[in-house]
Amino acid sequence: MNRLLLSFTMAGIAAAQVPEIAFESAPAFLKLPEHTYLGEAAGVATNSKGHVYVYTRTGEQATAGASRIFTHGGSRLFEFDATGKYVGEIGVGIYGFLFAQSVKVDAQDNIWTVDRGASVIIKFDPTGKVLMTLGRKPESVSLEPRGPGRAGNGAGTPGDNFNRPTDVAWDSNGNIFVTDGYSNARVAKFDRNGKFLKSWGTKGSAQGQFDMPNSIAIDAQNNVYVADLNNKRIQVFDSEGAFKSQITSAGSPWAICISPGSHQYLYASNSNSPDSMDNGEIYKLELDGKPVGKFGRAGKLAKEFGTTNQVDCRIPNTLYIGELTNWRVQKLTLR
Repeated sequence: MNRLLLSFTMAGIAAAQVPEIAFESAPAFLKLPEHTYLGEAAGVATNSKGHVYVYTRTGEQATAGASRIFTHGGSRLFEFDATGKYVGEIGVGIYGFLFAQSVKVDAQDNIWTVDRGASVIIKFDPTGKVLMTLGRKPESVSLEPRGPGRAGNGAGTPGDNFNRPTDVAWDSNGNIFVTDGYSNARVAKFDRNGKFLKSWGTKGSAQGQFDMPNSIAIDAQNNVYVADLNNKRIQVFDSEGAFKSQITSAGSPWAICISPGSHQYLYASNSNSPDSMDNGEIYKLELDGKPVGKFGRAGKLAKEFGTTNQVDCRIPNTLYIGELTNWRVQKLTLR
């Protein structure tokens, strides 16, 4: 048996030994207005009142008036109440909505969108007012030659310039952490006011390097967890970027989330890319990486997942799953 086949065989055996977690799914939980559609549900997050925010990739960009215009790209941010009833849309026609990547809600119920197309992160207050932007939407035509820092080299990229960022999280002091992943390979840290503090990471597979940092979460001790997708691991750092450990028990971690409470759990979605041997399941882990169980698989039915791009785990045993290829959000209840 060659080494590659042995590796896949051992991975399959390890996955089979993780217990299955029983769960229920509500795949049609959200109720959209007539003639309004989600598209790729890139981001999903909840606030302290149970409201659900969905940041979706869609070809339709609404205007401020009654009419609509149709474009080849664009993203929209929808709000629903705790029952799934449509509340409204935030950021209609805003400059930084091009290609949705993720959405998060902080401890003050502010809403943060991460836009991969615009390379911009926008902070809204709970009413939808813009409070802060990080990054800068690139010009349509660059008059400057590409060089270090312009072609996606994490070491040379200016601190507050992103190149297709993927996610955002905060520590207990309000510092802001951004995974700048699709062209750069780093984590950028800002203070609560958006002042750049530092960044770490370059492209590679060594400790502290990344190959597609796609998601980020922070635990109660301010440890920073980064889903290092193409390296098939979750790396753990302190809040200054010092490497602490890595977790390799969740396949290819596409999206991660850490639950609140006295006993925190780490959820990680195993990617189900067409060219991979992964199964699309979601793992529930202790913070040290020990698997508690797993649930779901790749597919299009209820309880199946089509490229889980974001997991919201604010409420114990209640998860919201944003799916790219199935164009939906599932509400899961773990048993």
